[in-house]
Amino acid sequence: MQQEVFDVVVVGSGAGGGTAVHILTAKGLKVALIEAGPMLDPFKEFLEHKLPTDYDHRGAEEGGKYYCGKGKPFGFFSTTSGGWELEGEPYTVGEGSQFSWFRSRILGGRTNHYGRMSFRFAEYDFKPYDKDGLGFNWPVSYQDISPYYDKAEEFIGVCGTVENVPSCPDGKFQPAPAPRVHEVLVKKACDQLNITCIANRRAVIHKPTNGRAPCHYCGQCGRGCQTASAYSSAQVQVFPAMKTGRLRIFDNSMAREVLTNGNGKATGVLLIDKRTRTERTIRAKAVVLAASACESTRILLNSKTKEFPNGLANGSGLLGRYLMDTVGFGLSGYVPALEGMPHYNTDGNGGAHLFMPWWLWDKHSKLNFPRGYHIEIGGGYNLPGVGSYHGAARRHGYGADMKTKIRESYGASIGFAGRGEMVPNIHSYCELDPNVVDKWGIPVLRFHFKWTDYEWKQARHMEKTFAEIITAMGGRVSGLSAAQREANGISVPGTIIHEVGGARMGTTAKNSVLNGYCQAHEMKNLFVMDGASFVSNPDKNPTLTINALAWRASDFLAEEMKRGNV
Repeated sequence: MQQEVFDVVVVGSGAGGGTAVHILTAKGLKVALIEAGPMLDPFKEFLEHKLPTDYDHRGAEEGGKYYCGKGKPFGFFSTTSGGWELEGEPYTVGEGSQFSWFRSRILGGRTNHYGRMSFRFAEYDFKPYDKDGLGFNWPVSYQDISPYYDKAEEFIGVCGTVENVPSCPDGKFQPAPAPRVHEVLVKKACDQLNITCIANRRAVIHKPTNGRAPCHYCGQCGRGCQTASAYSSAQVQVFPAMKTGRLRIFDNSMAREVLTNGNGKATGVLLIDKRTRTERTIRAKAVVLAASACESTRILLNSKTKEFPNGLANGSGLLGRYLMDTVGFGLSGYVPALEGMPHYNTDGNGGAHLFMPWWLWDKHSKLNFPRGYHIEIGGGYNLPGVGSYHGAARRHGYGADMKTKIRESYGASIGFAGRGEMVPNIHSYCELDPNVVDKWGIPVLRFHFKWTDYEWKQARHMEKTFAEIITAMGGRVSGLSAAQREANGISVPGTIIHEVGGARMGTTAKNSVLNGYCQAHEMKNLFVMDGASFVSNPDKNPTLTINALAWRASDFLAEEMKRGNV
């Protein structure tokens, strides 16, 4: 039993947890942070300035793991710590379903390696039922969240341009980098097709911000960022919170359940110390779960009490229900106009400098599916690595001919990825598997998931649109961008890693788990500050909204504690 009593214990250190500890410690509260993985050392973990020639295996990993399909997720150089499958920590999938769950295990979680796309939800995204009669409305509006989008964007740093596009509201932007040559061609093709194409909005700074250096254009954001120019919660929020002296971190600790006193209050968190395999109780006046949508849901489902036999704060019976992921589909193309062009540095800020927000937001009467998607771009002179030229010898033979063709085609490929909205449905949910526990003895999640015709028809619209853009560029479609993920014409559920829902917010304890401040209806000192609170999953990447909701909820929690209401 931990004798010390913290003001707040936070579980998870990603976008939600990082924001929570940043705000709560700044307001003078004493906070404990529980993280399932180890501490982060950017100078050991991040390899953004390493070349394949720095390693004997050239990035194939020791023993050639890459070639055997056993390599690190997203490649040896990526900063991912975790994966789709974790030894001793399984999850199961219900009969007839597909679902892949990526879990990060390090301080900062997925914010160390995510794409850093940072889009605000539009006004209509918070009231989708009012727009088309599908899904559910949020209990908050854009006007409620907008001030916190402002705070998050200004603090973490988001680049972009003011465009007045209704489907993707403008924000507090830093200067955006100029488009590269292949992106200029994409922009021209989109103009021909009346598709909106504007500067991308990414959590990468281009001017000094809160002691962080601006992006130096190494183009390797997926490997982490030693200068913290690309946002990660560990570097930008958790490390500064540690300097206040009001944050204590319990790393390599698996949260098992939230503890309660039987009188409607949470009293702390029971964890498993992974180093010693012993149980430990962290006591606190309030509990914040921010372990990721599904992990926070799992903790609540495992926190059974006499009052809540089906999971903590689950009087509604909706805990785990209406799980959502982003709809994904991608096509690659080959553009002869880019062949043999003089090579130049296209690294930039490590992602596309342009993107296409949903341009048909007011044209649904002419479509056969609801909601919409945005388009992300790939291309340029990416750093070659292991696997870059698979099949070249088969196509061109060995020797001079192969080398000539590779050099000629270098930079002439283009890719488009759609990221679309899923309408929540009753067939998509997670629950505890009654027969399986992990190596820590904690019951695991079992997933059930189903795409509907809404998502399938949306993916077909993506396919048609991407082919039209490639053709307008004078190119030809060369195939799927991610065949392993999208071979069935739509992404395998979970693989876009945008899963949200499971403990959604709402107006009452009958129709939801949380209120609009991410506070449990049935336990006033329990909060869920990650994607589990989402009511819908718009076509915008969820991280910025998690930042904003967590900031708002943390302000509310601190004020309620001051008033003695929590």
